[in-house]
Amino acid sequence: MSTIGIGTPGLMLPAAELKATMDGNSILIGTLVRTPLKIILNNLSTVEVVISISFDGGTTKISWMTFAAGQALVLDDDLWTFPLGASFYGVGASGEFSVAYTYIKQ
Repeated sequence: MSTIGIGTPGLMLPAAELKATMDGNSILIGTLVRTPLKIILNNLSTVEVVISISFDGGTTKISWMTFAAGQALVLDDDLWTFPLGASFYGVGASGEFSVAYTYIKQ
């Protein structure tokens, strides 16, 4: 169990899912409004989607990973995470892409 401080258990809560429909352009999937503990990136489409991440509101986009059709990735490292305010962008011909995550209530 994660802890906040000494002996205080942390409460893991779900954040609102970030989800967008791809149309061939760079589409904002969403921005993290909490610091994630666990994160699931899920290509819900039948085509590949290239994911970019921005840490400055979209001015600079870092091309990060190409997701095959139907591919999902779970990141569950409790020590390293994407920062609050990170924005996810996707480029794919069609379909949807989802970013779901949990955070620790403080």
